[in-house]
Amino acid sequence: MTTTTLAVLVPLLPFLGAAAGLLLGRTAPGFVRPLAVLPSLAALALAAVVAVRQGGDAAIDSATELTPTGSVPVELALHIDGFAALVAVLVAFVATCVQIYSTGYLRDDPRYPSYAALVSLFTSAMLLVVYSGDLIVLLVGWEVMGICSYFLVGHYWETQEARAASIKAFLVTKLGDVPFLIGLFALATDAGSFRITKILSTVANGGLHHPTLIALLLLAGVAGKSAQFPLHTWLPDAMAGPTPVSALIHAATMVAAGVYFVARLLPVFEASSAAMVVLAVMAAVTMAGSGLAALAQDDIKRVLAYSTIGQLGYMTGALAVGDRGAAVFHLLSHGAFKALLFLAAGVIIHASGTNSLAAMSRMGNLRARVPDAFWTMTVALLALAAIPPFSGFFSKESVLGAAEHAASGDTAHIPGVAGWIVLVAGLLAALLTAAYATRLWLLAFHGRGVEAPDHGRQPVAMNAVLWVLAVPSLALGGLAYRVLPDWFDGRDLTPTLTTSVLGTGVALVGGIVTYGAWRHTTALAARTPLGAVAAHPEGDAGLVEAEAIASHTPAYGDVASAPDPADPGRLLLGPLHRHAASGFHLDAVYAALFVRPVMAAASLVRFLDREVVDTYVRGAGTLPRLLGAAVRRAQTGNMQTYVSALLAGTVVLTVAVLLVATGA
Repeated sequence: MTTTTLAVLVPLLPFLGAAAGLLLGRTAPGFVRPLAVLPSLAALALAAVVAVRQGGDAAIDSATELTPTGSVPVELALHIDGFAALVAVLVAFVATCVQIYSTGYLRDDPRYPSYAALVSLFTSAMLLVVYSGDLIVLLVGWEVMGICSYFLVGHYWETQEARAASIKAFLVTKLGDVPFLIGLFALATDAGSFRITKILSTVANGGLHHPTLIALLLLAGVAGKSAQFPLHTWLPDAMAGPTPVSALIHAATMVAAGVYFVARLLPVFEASSAAMVVLAVMAAVTMAGSGLAALAQDDIKRVLAYSTIGQLGYMTGALAVGDRGAAVFHLLSHGAFKALLFLAAGVIIHASGTNSLAAMSRMGNLRARVPDAFWTMTVALLALAAIPPFSGFFSKESVLGAAEHAASGDTAHIPGVAGWIVLVAGLLAALLTAAYATRLWLLAFHGRGVEAPDHGRQPVAMNAVLWVLAVPSLALGGLAYRVLPDWFDGRDLTPTLTTSVLGTGVALVGGIVTYGAWRHTTALAARTPLGAVAAHPEGDAGLVEAEAIASHTPAYGDVASAPDPADPGRLLLGPLHRHAASGFHLDAVYAALFVRPVMAAASLVRFLDREVVDTYVRGAGTLPRLLGAAVRRAQTGNMQTYVSALLAGTVVLTVAVLLVATGA
């Protein structure tokens, strides 16, 4: 079987699994789990074969035009280079882990069949984006992911939080997709084609007429999809969905699509120095702001959500300094340890009896209860904090090294200021990342919150997936920076001494300072007793999560006293904590600038429609009705009245005629 045929099957198999799952979910429930897991597993195997055959050599290109579409043709095209081959393996790997994990996490969920089918469709759409060689076909996968995220984030649609989060995710990403679509059309108009290879050839020959405008329009869509400032606000709220969905969105689909798109079309953005500076500023604000916000969150999944935003900022920062190898390297390592973090959080959610909206400060005695989650999450947090030799160190160091290289002016087509912006923001983000990772670890596993009733050991499928994901989180970085250059245009990913020392140093400072702050606050809080809690009935993790979201309380009951004050984040942030906890009030700003004016305009239109337009409509109907009523009153059915009226009319007409004749 040819490599092209295998590549076509990679996104096709999850799509067929989704279709079969939707059709057989109710009539043959026994097939639901095999139809969820096996297509993703088969896609993973085929994606691995495609990656081995591609081997970092020349890109695999294939295209066919099904029907003429006008002056700019749309083709079913594949363009598989080293980046695409490896990202497809990541997507299929994480999706398979999520599907296996979900068989245990949502084992009693009545809507599991539709959930599993949507996850398969989500996977298929992302794989289509990865392999597509035509921008319109890529756009199809791009938009299908938006629809899938709407349904999956709103899986617990009975709750107001899930409904609001799904609508917000859909609308904010669509806000970025409008200029993105315009940018795609402008790009294709300049290049005369939607084919990626032809577009890159046009850029190389200087054929773009409006590079800055096109790049900025495309960046709007990237900011929405990859949750970058200022369109990042939907991602923390999307935590209202099931935890495995969060792992899928944050690790391998949706948010990775924007970064991958820029990596694939990086020469388009490099054609405009202004666009690269804008990208660098966007990355810097995202990294710093998300790090501060994560340090102030009390919900474990919101901490991880802001963490994802910040790590995506590293990737866009690497792209801003012209190093797509470093960006995709960090995308791969981040996909492994972030999936592990979310899935381990799902185990904690079940074991602690808390929900996706509950506070880490209420968690207690979890280290002994969930040893699998404790050890694997420790590995993932060390990778997140970029502590050597974990994978995050090597990939994050490649980003900082690329920024240092650009800041020194050694990178062609990249403004030196972009390098300095990314380097300074990256070091600050490394400090903050280590701080909130340490805080999460201390509060989740060493907190003094009230202990919830033991729900029993987690399903084997959930714990097994954690250990599978722990392997690349630990070993991927050390192996990848030696092997990946063959897939990444030969770009050297070896850590450099300066940025390695700086990055690791600030990370250690962030972790140590946070630990010291925790010890200090713990000593002060030792005299603060926590209230007792009511028992929560045992149940499956997904149901615990859904019930707790609906009740706005910890799933194990209500805590009589205030949450544990031993939170180092409050001490470290000081007066900034309140603002960081609310995401620096960006939602309130958007509400004041956009939502309220739109609502006011809608109210005005409604008033005009009701009081002005409807008045004319009612008036147009009232006049005939009054005339009809007058005529109806004249029809009494009394013959004497009719004769009297006839005689009176005759007399009046006679008198009128005589008067006219006399006057003449």
